[in-house]
Amino acid sequence: MKTLILGAGYAGLAAATKMKPTPGLEALLVEQNAYHTFETRLHEAAAHNTPVTLPLTPLLRGTGVHLEQAQVENVDVDAKEVTLKDGRVLTYDTLVVGLGSVTNFYRIPGLAENAAELKQLSDADEIFNFVNRAYSSDYTGNRDIVVGGAGLTGVELVTELAQRAEVLSRERGLPPFQIYLVEAGPKILPVLDDALRQKAENTLREYGIHILIGHRLMSATPDSVTVQTQDGEQKVIPAGKIIWTGGIQARDIVKGERLEKGPGGRIAVDEFLRAKNYPDVFVIGDMGLALNQDGKPVPTTAQHAGQQGRLTGKNLIRLAKGEELQPYEPTTLGEFVSLGGLMAVGWMKLPWNQKLAITGGLAHVMKRASEWRWRASID
Repeated sequence: MKTLILGAGYAGLAAATKMKPTPGLEALLVEQNAYHTFETRLHEAAAHNTPVTLPLTPLLRGTGVHLEQAQVENVDVDAKEVTLKDGRVLTYDTLVVGLGSVTNFYRIPGLAENAAELKQLSDADEIFNFVNRAYSSDYTGNRDIVVGGAGLTGVELVTELAQRAEVLSRERGLPPFQIYLVEAGPKILPVLDDALRQKAENTLREYGIHILIGHRLMSATPDSVTVQTQDGEQKVIPAGKIIWTGGIQARDIVKGERLEKGPGGRIAVDEFLRAKNYPDVFVIGDMGLALNQDGKPVPTTAQHAGQQGRLTGKNLIRLAKGEELQPYEPTTLGEFVSLGGLMAVGWMKLPWNQKLAITGGLAHVMKRASEWRWRASID
């Protein structure tokens, strides 16, 4: 059974590292980078240049999975072909698609052209370099930063940037730059309950971050954004750097006449995470539209991508052995939001569907523990 695993994000890498040499199973992981990126820690790399990658080759030892460093151009599930950027065409018996998502700019004029993203290591490098440049003695441009989107990524990014600004201000005798967090919705961090959200909001305000909820980003230029309040008032915010974290959509790279797609371009899958009408194609992570026990879409988070990948890796072995596949049963173990340094807020799941709210240093430890669990699961 010739198997291709596309992408070494949380889902694809989890699938690859859960495999082991199996008679009749030939597996190849196709990934454009030689490393895996901890996307949930890119905000740390953007502010502090924190290392957030792991080399892939050591992680694949003992799995029987080979690595092909290449970029996927497109996937034709009707022809069972994967075309690479260099023109090569790979064929398969079984396919695992874990190519992740891209930023959704929602067709906001000028946003895609002028805003940085935070999806990969090069994005973090771009932001880190701007911050350092803005604090150099010869910098004369606008130093303020506008971050669009107050979900997990946006909130974690602005707190780390605020911390970095405090350090650089002390070191170089310059005032900290202003940070604006722009959110079209009525609240930040919709994944949290009101008490935790308020705690997070208070922390952001203590950092001096300007929180603009109910402000829709209407357009962007190289040095400003225009926002509109709910009553229709528009105002322009000058900025030296614009960063958009306000949405994602599935990578539009898989083609098939019988594919079913849902919101955000995600591909509908069955209970085994196989694309509907294509039982030889598993779609996991941000690209797959898996449903939970209540029939609602599973969130596009790292913990769910990891769960899907681990199950798929095991199911590939079952498939090669002619055994029955195991269905996907998603579970959310908790959600923690880093607020810079040793501060975090969040909740963890308890028995009988109860939640335990945690704040401060203990929440920071719990967030780190989830990352340690992930690291242990792929070693």
